[in-house]
This record gives sequence, C-alpha cells and structure tokens, in this order.
Amino acid sequence: MKYLNLILVVLLFTSCKSDKREESVIETEDIEQIISKELDSLQRMKGDGNAVTKSISIEYKQKELIEKKDQRSEFEKLIINKSYEIQQPDYTINFKYPQLDESLNASNRNFNEFITDYYVNIKKAISDIEASKILCDSIEAINFREDRFIDYKIYIVNDQLVSVLFYKENFYSGAMHPSYSFDCFNFDLNKGVFMKYEDFFNQGSEEELLILINERIVNKIQNSELYYDCWELSASDFFESKNNFVINDNHVEFYFDDCVMCPSYTGSYSIELPLVDLLSVLKKSNSNLLMVDKNQPSR
Repeated sequence: MKYLNLILVVLLFTSCKSDKREESVIETEDIEQIISKELDSLQRMKGDGNAVTKSISIEYKQKELIEKKDQRSEFEKLIINKSYEIQQPDYTINFKYPQLDESLNASNRNFNEFITDYYVNIKKAISDIEASKILCDSIEAINFREDRFIDYKIYIVNDQLVSVLFYKENFYSGAMHPSYSFDCFNFDLNKGVFMKYEDFFNQGSEEELLILINERIVNKIQNSELYYDCWELSASDFFESKNNFVINDNHVEFYFDDCVMCPSYTGSYSIELPLVDLLSVLKKSNSNLLMVDKNQPSR
C-alpha cells in the first residue's frame, strides 16, 4: 500500500508537469504569434512613417521655394504684376507674371510681348489640357482634373539686367503633390534682348561649369541632411538646362525640374554658385553684364 501511494504521487506529479509543459508550449506559440503581429505592425508603421516623412519634406521644399524672397517690391516703378485665372470643372489655370513699364524704356515691349505671347500662352495651355483629356470614353476622362499654376521671382541685378525665375506647378487628380518645373530669363534692359548662357560664360565652358556644379552638389550631399538620395548632374541634363539660371546679388543660381538633381522629397530645386567661384568660366568682356559695377543706380 505504501508503494502504491508512492506510485500514485509520482504519476500525479508527472501528469501535472506534463500539463504545465503543454500549457507552456501553447503560451509560447501564442506569444510568438503576438510578437510576429507586432513586428508586422511596426514594419507597416515604419513604412507609413517614411511616406509621411517624405510627404512633409515635399511640402517643406515647395514652401521654401514659394516663400523665397525676391526684389519685386523694391522695384515697383519698373515691374507691373499681372495675373490670369480660369476656373473650370475639370481644370484650373492661374498664371502670375511680370510686365515691365514701357514708359521707362520702349524696348521693355520686347520683354512684355515675349512673356504674354509665348510664355504665358493661355490658349495653348487650354489646348494642351483638352488634348490630354481625350482618353476615348474612359471613366478616367470624367474624373481627370488638372491644375496649372505659374508664379515668378524677379531680381534686378544692375541698371541693365533683369533676371526672372518662373516656377510652374502642375497638379493632377490622384497625385499627392504637384510637380514643379522651371524657366529662367535674363533680359538686357538697354538693348531690349534676352541673354543666353554664352552672353555670360566662355564658349565651350559647359563641362568645366558642370564640374563646379557637381562639386557643390557632392558637398551638399556630404554635409546636409536635406540632400540624401540626391545625385550628380549628367552632362545631358546640364546642357538641356544651361540657360536656366538667375543672377541674384553676387550669385548665379541654376534651377532644375523635379527629379533632375534630387528626388521630389529631398534636396533643393537649385544650386547656387558665388560669382567668385565662377571666375574661370565667366566671359571676360565689357559686354558681360555680370561685370557691370553693381553700385550703379538701379531703375
């Protein structure tokens, strides 16, 4: 009887131990499932957070451009602000652009006619939008909407030179953010003509200037958190955009469309180079308006 009781105690203990082991296995599996679900959730949150961070960066980058100061308020006698707006169910056009006072100089008409007839061409903009909507009875054609916005920055470099940046915002239905593209014009107030790259820089200096620009980009990438994922400019991209620069104070600033120099969510739309760093590529001529004494009275 004594041994029988001992055997019963051992069996009971073993049974309890086995039950606890099975219970422990079940609990372990449950915990592993919970951990796995939490990790999946964290991964999704991380991904969403990355998207949110990029979205905020895009908005900051675009806001920085829009709020960038220019000199239009300082030269109210020369600059006349113009705007043109159309609101339709399937598109919006909102163009803002400068005109130069022709009473100050008759040659300002050349600037005004080019801007209104060629650059700010409302009829062409409407035609382009309508052409893009011909999607052959597609449901997308009904829901498709496009917003086109143009604004500008203007700088008066000296008594002879006006430098204008146009930034164009295109927003399409379904997109989270608008895309940006740029056009820059430099206008000789005395001669009434638009200036090109060769009017300021040595003939054939593009490769040397591209090296200077890429050195500045690499420096930005290495020393600024805002320039992660940016890259050096290719020769073809620079040659296509070589006339896309404005002159402000003692700097030349080259502008590039979205995703040419940096992805839309980081970096900047432009690279600014001090004139002192450009001496080797600047045209050494009295006709180069960058060589005009900036202390001359401005218009």
